[in-house]
Amino acid sequence: MTTAKIVYASMTGNNEEVASIIDEKLQDMGIQTDMSDITFSDVNEFSEYDIAFMVPYSYGEGELPDEALDFYEDLLEIDLTDKIFAVAGSGDVFYEDAYCITVDDFTKAFLKIGGIQAAESLKINLAPDLEDIENIEQFTEKAVNFYEANHK
Repeated sequence: MTTAKIVYASMTGNNEEVASIIDEKLQDMGIQTDMSDITFSDVNEFSEYDIAFMVPYSYGEGELPDEALDFYEDLLEIDLTDKIFAVAGSGDVFYEDAYCITVDDFTKAFLKIGGIQAAESLKINLAPDLEDIENIEQFTEKAVNFYEANHK
């Protein structure tokens, strides 16, 4: 059975909602999931699962939130060569150039440590609306389909 680890960071609850939508879609697809808040997660857990999903948020003008700093730094220190991953997150377009920049930061980090991106990173403005939910579900399906196509 295919497995997926979902780690999220959420201040407003929007990213927890994004992570929950990913989790629900994965379960509907028959994927065994484990979802956890970044504060209670260890980067090494990603190696125990087939697909890694990261759902971070940006703080202020695009900084990593405090609760994500250690996790991010630890991520850069491990080897996840050939680990299938996907990154999504919510932000506020009000911040223009800093909008969801942490999504980009985590995508670059996964690539730097040898990960293979299974779906284009997804950015959601504020809380997911109906269109966003559909996009999150498609993003999740694309990541699973990529994994399955490359691991038969």
